[in-house]
Amino acid sequence: MATTLSVVLYVGLMLALVLGLHLMQRERFSFTARVLAALGAGILFGAMLQYFHGATSPIVVLANGWFAILGSGYVRLLTMIVIPLVFVSITTAIVNLEDSRSLGRMGGLILGILVLTASIAAAVGAGSASAFGLNAQSIQTGENEQNKGKRLETQLLGFKSKTYQQQLTEIVPTNPFFAMTGQGDSATLSVVFFAALVGVSTLGLKKKKPESAEFFGHLLNSLHDVVMRVVTMILRMTPFGILALMTRMVSTSHFSEMTKLVHFVAASYLAILVMFGAHLTILAVAGLNPFTYVRKVIPVLTFAFSSRSSAGTLPLTIETQTDRLGVSEAHANLSSTLGTSIGQNGCAGIYPAMLAVMIAPAMGINPMAPAFLIKLIVVTALASFGVAGVGGGATFAALTVLSAMGMPVGLAGVLIAIEPLIDMARTALNVSGSMVAGLVSSKLMNQLDVDLYVRMQDAEPQG
Repeated sequence: MATTLSVVLYVGLMLALVLGLHLMQRERFSFTARVLAALGAGILFGAMLQYFHGATSPIVVLANGWFAILGSGYVRLLTMIVIPLVFVSITTAIVNLEDSRSLGRMGGLILGILVLTASIAAAVGAGSASAFGLNAQSIQTGENEQNKGKRLETQLLGFKSKTYQQQLTEIVPTNPFFAMTGQGDSATLSVVFFAALVGVSTLGLKKKKPESAEFFGHLLNSLHDVVMRVVTMILRMTPFGILALMTRMVSTSHFSEMTKLVHFVAASYLAILVMFGAHLTILAVAGLNPFTYVRKVIPVLTFAFSSRSSAGTLPLTIETQTDRLGVSEAHANLSSTLGTSIGQNGCAGIYPAMLAVMIAPAMGINPMAPAFLIKLIVVTALASFGVAGVGGGATFAALTVLSAMGMPVGLAGVLIAIEPLIDMARTALNVSGSMVAGLVSSKLMNQLDVDLYVRMQDAEPQG
């Protein structure tokens, strides 16, 4: 009875917080202000639950079951719209291109920037691990951690059974409609490939059958408008989703486990902050005010932080680029979509490099030797493509890099306990890398709406 009453009390408190966010919206508080308020309220509420009941308490478990209607429900809504959004956005962006010859240059620039930033992230991760003196031998492993390491080695055997050539080939869908269901390791990239193929085919059709091309173009634009309207409706729920997600994350995190690896956590966050600084430097070199960028991307990075899902953040990433940063639709859609799978700065750059530097001393290797660092950076950059069609994020990136470097993968099993805490910031960095690629490529090709970028108002998601 006491448990039920407590759960009812906490659900009521969550509803009160939701009402508070709704009142902030009615009082025309900015979208960013509501997102930050939701983040702070979620952290405090989750900390209170953890403090009074503990992470594994039945009360916390039951309460989070109800909170999941809001948090997980919001993530599922975003996931629901990802595939339709990717298809119509990529297709219409290509069909509406005024100069079809710019398509190849745009794709090359975006991929180049993603890989370049992943390489820089690898160097930053290696430097941070070295600066903190992290060493795999200093980490104590119990039976549980050893079992996790063995399971990862088993996963690696299955992963290595596919060559890089096979992984790239599988991006081409044998059944595009199956890929559109979101099934399979390469689903999103397969949809991108098919959408690009349809778009390019429509461009070619403009010369031979202009009436058909025009009709199909109008149909695509109509579908795009409908899908974007759905996206807008979903994105307006962002503060409520963040509130529930942060409450669950903080209330269920095992902070005692994290304290055992506090130096690794600190080194990871330092590397992530340094890499975010690198993003701002790249923008400044491209002639864009980095402070304007920070102010405008707070909502999308906050959601990425709380959801730990680059793919789930995709609709918000695209909307932020087009409606707040002035990036052209073609650049925004392609950079956001490719960035969920390729060149992830946090998961495929910093994390694997840190693990490699930690393991190297145990193998008699100087992790700061130029030859080792150069090989590590090159392998990490290539691995950001190698895991493009594989779910599992940072873990699979680490498996790929460590295997290619001839190193054991068991350390990744030890670090699984602190994955949630680090993965939040890594995901935000991944999303930032995608937006930087879209911004810089759009600026270099003179397709950036600079007036919109510098405009100071904080608009609601529009559609």
